[in-house]
Amino acid sequence: MNLAAYIDHTLLKPDCSEADIAQLCREAITHGFAAVCVPPNFVAQAAEQVKCSGVKVATVIGFPLGYNLSTAKMVEAFSAIEDGAHEMDMVMNISAFKSGAIDVVRNDIQAIFAICKAEDVVLKVIIETALLNQNEIKSICELCAEIEVDFVKTSTGFSHSGAVLEDVQLMRQVLPEHIQIKASGGIKTKAQAEAFIEAGASRLGCSSSLQLIR
Repeated sequence: MNLAAYIDHTLLKPDCSEADIAQLCREAITHGFAAVCVPPNFVAQAAEQVKCSGVKVATVIGFPLGYNLSTAKMVEAFSAIEDGAHEMDMVMNISAFKSGAIDVVRNDIQAIFAICKAEDVVLKVIIETALLNQNEIKSICELCAEIEVDFVKTSTGFSHSGAVLEDVQLMRQVLPEHIQIKASGGIKTKAQAEAFIEAGASRLGCSSSLQLIR
């Protein structure tokens, strides 16, 4: 298994610097990671550094809490596309979902999906499984399937826990085959990474990517 091809090499720490992002991009090119996932303000830098390498540039929208207004998320999405992003990891409105405001959640996702689809940009919807029970995971996956997003992603990595194997297995059962899964948060070992892929994840968000491929 070429594990590197599954990995979004990720750096989203609030204190990351231009030099850190440059190093992230060099590592991604060297090892053939699928993408780098960087904060919105570093998309242009990353896009310039990885161009012609085959490495994609991903960024985050409404990160990490998700309750930003849809209009704010739309501005983030347009800016990311202008700066060269190929993929967007958008946090759903978890607060609205917990409040039963499903139309708000649906419209929020649809707004960003429409922007992405028009520009051939991949959308990954982060559902933050650590804050959801099994029925809620099933429900939001069904909604994402209805909208036909590209990926459903487990976690931001900023909540109290990250990806859980059983949650990924449930997501794979609920989602149609063409909608992919990204497992993210707390993946520290090669064995963990391989287990998540076996469970149905086709992308892994990792900040410890180098130790996974040794």
